[in-house]
Amino acid sequence: MGNIAGAVGLVEEMENKGYEPDVITCKTLVNCLCKIGETGVAIRLLRKMEKGGFEPDVVVYSMVIDSLCKDRLVNDALNLLSEMMSKGIQPNVVTYNCLVQGLCNSGRWREATTLLNEMGQRKIMQDVRTFSILVDTLCKEGKLTEAKKVFDVMIQSGIEPNKFTYNSLIDGYCLQSQMDEAVKAFNMMVEKGCSPDVFSYNTLINGYCRSKKIDEAMRLFHEMSNKGTIPNVVTYTTLIGGFCRVERVQAALKLFNTMQACGQHPDPQTYAILLDGFCKNRRIAEAVALFQEMEEKKLDQDIVFYNILIDSMCNAGELTTTREIFNSLLAKGLQPDVRTYTIMIKGFCKKGLIVEASELLEKMDGKGCSPDDRTYNTIIQGLLQHGETAKAMKYLKMMVDKGFSANATTAAMFIDLLSSNQVDENIRELLPKSG
Repeated sequence: MGNIAGAVGLVEEMENKGYEPDVITCKTLVNCLCKIGETGVAIRLLRKMEKGGFEPDVVVYSMVIDSLCKDRLVNDALNLLSEMMSKGIQPNVVTYNCLVQGLCNSGRWREATTLLNEMGQRKIMQDVRTFSILVDTLCKEGKLTEAKKVFDVMIQSGIEPNKFTYNSLIDGYCLQSQMDEAVKAFNMMVEKGCSPDVFSYNTLINGYCRSKKIDEAMRLFHEMSNKGTIPNVVTYTTLIGGFCRVERVQAALKLFNTMQACGQHPDPQTYAILLDGFCKNRRIAEAVALFQEMEEKKLDQDIVFYNILIDSMCNAGELTTTREIFNSLLAKGLQPDVRTYTIMIKGFCKKGLIVEASELLEKMDGKGCSPDDRTYNTIIQGLLQHGETAKAMKYLKMMVDKGFSANATTAAMFIDLLSSNQVDENIRELLPKSG
C-alpha cells in the first residue's frame, strides 16, 4: 500500500516483543525502500540482516545494486557486486542487467561491454532486457548500424524483442531522420504481434514532425485513435509543435482547442511550444492573449515563457513593452537567466541603444548571472554594427580571457575590419584559427 513508515514501525514493534524478522520480511522491506529511492536505508537494513545472522542472497543484492545504479552511484554498485562475489554469491542475469543499464546511463560503454563479456564467460544467458538495454543505448548514441546488428543477433538467439526494444529502435531511426527505416521497425513490431502503445506512436509522430512531414504525422494520429490508442498530452504537444514548425499556426491552435475538448489538459510545455509558434510567425496579438491565459492559470512561473515573449517583442521592435516585461520579472518572483539578458542586449543593440546594452552586460555579474559566449558575441556584433570598434575589441579580449570564442559572424566582422586596417593586427590572435 506504499505505507513504508508503517511497515518499518511494525518490524520495530515485533523486534521489541522479541520476535526476529525473517529473510522474507527483510527482503520485502529492502525491495520497498529501493523502490521509493531510500537506497541508504536499504543498505543499512542489509547490514543489519548480516549482523542478525541472515545472509542476503543474490535477489537482495540485485535490488540494492539496481537502486544504486538508478541513483547514478555506479561505483558503489560495482563495489557491492565485488562484495557479494567475495562471499560466494554469484550474480545472475538480473544483477548484470542492472549494472549494464547503470553503466550505459553514465556513458561508461567500455565497462558495460566488459560486463557483457563476463556474462558470456560465466555462461549467464543474456535475456530480452539485456539486448533491449544495448539497443536503446546504441540508438541514443546514434550508432544505428550497431544497434540493428544487436537487434538481429537477439532474434537469431531466439529472443523475441519486446515493446521497449522496438520503441528504442524506432526512436533511434527517428532521431537520425531515417523515417523509412523507422516505419519498417514499426510495421515489424505490429507483424510480430507486439501492439504499439502511445509511446510508439508518439515517437513516430515526433519523427515525422521533426522531418516537417506533418500530414504523415496527422495520418498516424488518426490511425492511433481508430485503433483504440488514446492520444495523450505528449501526442498533442508534438503535433502542435509540428504545425508551428511548418508555419501552420492556425492548425496548431485548432488542435490546441481540440485536445482540451477531448479532456487532455495542456501542460507548460504545450503552452511554451504554441507561444513560441505564435511569436516566430509574428502572431503577436495571439501570443499576448495566450500568455494572459497562462497567467490566469498560474502557468507562467517559468523564465522560459518570458524569454519567448521578450524575444518576440524585441524582434517586433516593441522595446517599450519588452522593458516593461523585463522589469516586472523580479516582482513576479522570477530571476532573469543568461538567455533573458542576452535577448535584452540584442534588443538594445538592434535599436542602437549601445550604452544601455553595455550597462546591462555590466549588471549581469552583479546579479549573479555571468555572461556566456552568446552574450559576448551578441554585444560585440552590436557594437561593431554601430562603429564602436574600441569597445568591441575590449569585450572580445574579455570574452577570450574567460575561455569563450568568437563565433563565425563575429570573426567575419573583425576580419573585414582587419582587411580595411580599422583594427590592430594583434586582434587576429583573439579570433578562431579557422578565421
